[in-house]
Amino acid sequence: MSKNYITGFPRIGEQRELKKVLEQFWAGKCPFVEVEKTASILKKRHWNYQKDAGIDYIASNDFSLYDNMLDTAIMLGAIPKRFELLKEEELYFAMARGNKDAVAMEMTKWFNTNYHYIVPELSLADNYALNAKKILSEYKEAKALGINTKINLIGPVTFLGLSKRVDRGDTYELFSKILPVYEALLEEIADLDEEIVVQMDEPVFVKDVEPKVLSLIKPCYDRLAKVSDNIKIAVTTYFEHSNEASKVLVHTPVWAIGLDLLYGEKNFESLERIANSGKKLIAGVVDGRNIWKNDIIKTIGLLEKTARVVPKENLIVSSSCSLLHTPFTLQYEEKMDDEIKNWLSYAVEKLDEIALVTKLFFEGEEKLSGSEKMLYVQNIAANRSRKNSTRIHNDKVQRRVQGLTKLQREGAYEERIKIQKALLGYDDLATTTIGSFPQTPELRKVRADYKKSLISSDVYEAEMKKYIDECVAFQEEVGLEVLVHGEPERNDMVEYFGEQLDGYGFSQNGWVQSYGSRCVKPPFIYGDISRPEPMTVDWITYAQSKTSKIMKGMLTGPVTILNWSFVRDDKPRDEVAKQIAIAISDEIDDLQNAGIKIIQVDEAAFKEGYPLRTENIAEYEQWAVDNFRLSVSTAKKETQIHTHMCYSEFNDIIKTIEAMDADVISIETARSGNELLKIFKEVGYKQEVGPGVYDIHSPRIPSVEEIVEQIEKLLEVLPKEQLWINPDCGLKTRKWEEVKPSLIHMVKAVQIVREKLKGNSK
Repeated sequence: MSKNYITGFPRIGEQRELKKVLEQFWAGKCPFVEVEKTASILKKRHWNYQKDAGIDYIASNDFSLYDNMLDTAIMLGAIPKRFELLKEEELYFAMARGNKDAVAMEMTKWFNTNYHYIVPELSLADNYALNAKKILSEYKEAKALGINTKINLIGPVTFLGLSKRVDRGDTYELFSKILPVYEALLEEIADLDEEIVVQMDEPVFVKDVEPKVLSLIKPCYDRLAKVSDNIKIAVTTYFEHSNEASKVLVHTPVWAIGLDLLYGEKNFESLERIANSGKKLIAGVVDGRNIWKNDIIKTIGLLEKTARVVPKENLIVSSSCSLLHTPFTLQYEEKMDDEIKNWLSYAVEKLDEIALVTKLFFEGEEKLSGSEKMLYVQNIAANRSRKNSTRIHNDKVQRRVQGLTKLQREGAYEERIKIQKALLGYDDLATTTIGSFPQTPELRKVRADYKKSLISSDVYEAEMKKYIDECVAFQEEVGLEVLVHGEPERNDMVEYFGEQLDGYGFSQNGWVQSYGSRCVKPPFIYGDISRPEPMTVDWITYAQSKTSKIMKGMLTGPVTILNWSFVRDDKPRDEVAKQIAIAISDEIDDLQNAGIKIIQVDEAAFKEGYPLRTENIAEYEQWAVDNFRLSVSTAKKETQIHTHMCYSEFNDIIKTIEAMDADVISIETARSGNELLKIFKEVGYKQEVGPGVYDIHSPRIPSVEEIVEQIEKLLEVLPKEQLWINPDCGLKTRKWEEVKPSLIHMVKAVQIVREKLKGNSK
């Protein structure tokens, strides 16, 4: 009897092999066949990791060269018109990254994670047609290796729910068009084997599901489950509860329902219905989103609680979600402190945890082998060690949190902005960037060599200052008005700060895919947070000494530091965020006392942390806003506070943004025209706004004319006095040969628009 299951597995490779070959291919340094070769090696390795660990239901088609939603759009033939004449290989990456003739498709966050997916573009005029090549070939590839896999698919309801209509209609109106394509796909899958499990990922069910969406579930899965007796459909959800959908799914012929019992505790309300339906329950009990070693005793208790409702023979032990959201393996963590490393578990290690939990639950401790018993004993000891370690608790930090009195900055915005404009003297449509400049291979090598003690601190500092000098000189030459130092010393906008905060841990190889080939290496919070000394002051003040123009201080906000870290699970998240906020407030005070007049506190991941259910949003917004305000509470009235937000639909959080009370907010709107900006006008937003005027996630260089047009669209929504002009995000991932002409064009565009505005005012 098959007893355990893996929802999905990372695909970037344990040494980021996929990232490296993709970037070689995009740079024209290797043919596409090398990408295919690397992908084949990785898939084989990943399947064997799962097989060797004793996983019964191994995932295929969870692998992707860029993104699974993009893969699904290709499978359905949902190709935007601007790409439809391209050949297959060029088409795929052009849709994701854009090309010289067409902008890339929009990208946004996958629910409340730091993974980004490509947003499919649909239209009522579309005609969809099946392209099953990838799905079928991947299954055959595994089978040729002697591995029978389940096939992972994005379910039709989720695909529609996460897509957008270019003709502004409701994506669900296309249900009747795409469902037959899914049926045709299942017919082809049915010919592959006598019995195949098809996992339909339907995470959209964990959000507040509208009645019209619920009404699609039964006809959808009635039809799909009846395509072939060879196919057993498992509908999986994760990140929250999906009780409304579960009520419907139990009345369809699907074989199994997958529920996240860790992040969706309310799913227990659906267990009786599932038990009565006789369906299998894929029980997500091993955390697929965090890196802490599983508490096996606690997990067995959770399964026993579940088994009191659902018969044991109908239970399948699983990860709570795809392991895509965790690093690959601890194998390469050679420098990590042994005590802390013993508290952790990455994707490969979680496979062993799932296997051990499965055996303990179904067969009992007496059936464990000698090596399994040793693993069990080690697991108990590791969890006990972490709970009792003196490295976790800092009484001084806890006392400071309890003694807080000043929770926000002084002065209303209207008072502050008058003081700031008089002091700073910037023009309407002031130009700046979001903060980072390209991280060149040479720069990365210097940082790496310094970490490895291959160069001295003097050499390292000289190289960093040289880069800062070049960044400052370039910005002055181009004519940017508010400058940044370029962040050469920073590996990552969260990891950099984590490295200087007590209570943080770091990895050598804890890479997690963010989008496409882009990976991040989140730090992890294991104990109480404090700032031993200033983190950015020396670099920023050095940069300011090199120019008479205003130099922005660059910090990452407490909510983003929290959301882009692996967070301790023994303390509420809001309490952890408060400790980080205090550290940031100390840094702001040091920066302004050192003469820095503008400080940007990035909250790129503010929206990312939002609960998926409306009922939980007010609580999150309250503590997230409170901690942002706490982090800037030391700022004087004359210190202008900027913030930056990524990938946000602002309509539902505009009042929350107002409550944050930043003086200037920059946002990503380049892929969305001025649609996102309209809500700022509708609510009478008073603070200044820097909408992104070009998309930095694409390598294409925008023309002056394009940016002029974009600025003029912005001016249709907000007055020039309220607008800043900037790219839509940091420039860290771009190349200088893309950045330089793009910023030159941006500044020229502003000059043209200013001249037009002067002419119009005469």
